[in-house]
Amino acid sequence: MATEMKQPPPYAIASVDHALRLATILQLEGSLSVADAAARLGVARSTAHRLLAMLVYRDFAVQDDTKVYRAGPVLELGSHSHSTVSLLRRAALPQLRELVDRLGESVNLTVRTGDTARFIACVECQQALRVGSREGMVFPAHQTTAGLLLLAELTDEELDSVYAGAGRGEVPAMDELRRELAKVRRNGFALNQGRSERGVVAVGVPVRSPDGAALAGVSVSMPSVRYDRRRLRAIVADLSSAVRALEADLHEQLRVQRQESAHRQ
Repeated sequence: MATEMKQPPPYAIASVDHALRLATILQLEGSLSVADAAARLGVARSTAHRLLAMLVYRDFAVQDDTKVYRAGPVLELGSHSHSTVSLLRRAALPQLRELVDRLGESVNLTVRTGDTARFIACVECQQALRVGSREGMVFPAHQTTAGLLLLAELTDEELDSVYAGAGRGEVPAMDELRRELAKVRRNGFALNQGRSERGVVAVGVPVRSPDGAALAGVSVSMPSVRYDRRRLRAIVADLSSAVRALEADLHEQLRVQRQESAHRQ
């Protein structure tokens, strides 16, 4: 069931990569200023402005009256609202950075759309041998740690529905997947040993909304040579502590958002 991790092409074009990353951010989060774009890419504001202008020209972005860029007509909307993804990322980043400091490994925030999982935030550790950033990348949900966490929330009927469109991509062995998802539900966390990439181990826990629904997964990824299964419970405890703080911040932001929406009406 495992596939090779996506590798950058040998002759990567930085400007194309930057433009595609900006398009992904716009699709997921809904809005972006030039300053934000420059900071996210680590480039000069003039470079970010040129990239955004080209996205506008090709209808991947539009610019509103406040000079903020938003997703254009070419970008299709996923099942997650812009506001929720943006709030998730904002609430998660401080906790992801703290987790990197605590665990010394790279950490990720991932959401699921149908049978795919998209990494919406990543913070890399500083070790020479590390799992690199996957921000903006999309994988089959059943091959990722957070994807397993979120699929485990589904009923059997919902899971069958997710994989009913067999023509869209690889369909997992469903009996095996159900057994693995049952294990994830029992444990309350997911352990991924080489499922999406050989030599990589990841551990994750779900992020929940105020009503208890799983919105995303937070995971830590490390080279398998540094994984010690005796530390698994401690890793899960650190992840769970960070997620509780993330959820408290997210729930407060959602409460404020609902109040503001009610006032506008």
